Amino acid sequence: MKTNTYRAKKLLLSLFATLLPALASAEKVEIDGIWYNLVSKAKQAEVTFKGDSYNFYDEYYGSIAIPAIVTYDGVEYSVTSIGERAFSICTNLTNVTIPKGVTSIGDEAFYQCSSLTTVTIPEGVANIGEHAFVYCSSLTTITIPKSVTSIGYRTFYGCSSLTSINIPEGVTTVGKDAFYGCSSLASITIPEGVTSIGESAFVYCSSLTTITIPESVTSIKNYTFNGCSGLNSITIPKSVTSIGDRAFYDCI
Repeated sequence: MKTNTYRAKKLLLSLFATLLPALASAEKVEIDGIWYNLVSKAKQAEVTFKGDSYNFYDEYYGSIAIPAIVTYDGVEYSVTSIGERAFSICTNLTNVTIPKGVTSIGDEAFYQCSSLTTVTIPEGVANIGEHAFVYCSSLTTITIPKSVTSIGYRTFYGCSSLTSINIPEGVTTVGKDAFYGCSSLASITIPEGVTSIGESAFVYCSSLTTITIPESVTSIKNYTFNGCSGLNSITIPKSVTSIGDRAFYDCI
């Protein structure tokens, strides 16, 4: 037992030692009005929030075009990610252009950006974090590239102006509450290859009138279409072997 504990501690120390240089080299700087965490060793930049902490930060305003490459002290850095809470509660942000080269969008990256109307996610983004676009109530359209493989927990929760979305063929999972409260969502295509649709994924999508579930789905979970009061047609394939509690509750 002591030997195993020693080995575990040694492994943790080794991992920490590996990560420490990267963490130590990260530097938060402002370049042309946008804040970044720069990792000098990897020559990579992550877009981050303004200010000193998540709880005390300044807003980004208007329309922002994030460059693919930034230069600081004569060194070029590739912009590869939108960090956690980078634009959180920027209520006056109207548009963001995300460059090619970005591979991830962090948790709550655009949380409660209530004036944000359009976002184009470039090819190459593989991960969109939880709560990424929660309460983006002015968001009407969004383009998701084929490189995205999953739509996370509450990604578009409360996006009440979102009218349509095309889920690409590479997506295999739609997370719990992913489109909860998207009351203007009139149409959605779930592609073959999606194997899991989370609980409450489309709750209160009251404008949704028709939906086709692909044969790759084997179960419809609890509350999936609860409150979809405009739903008048649904195609359920033979592959589905179970339908959860209140999956179609109040689909009048």
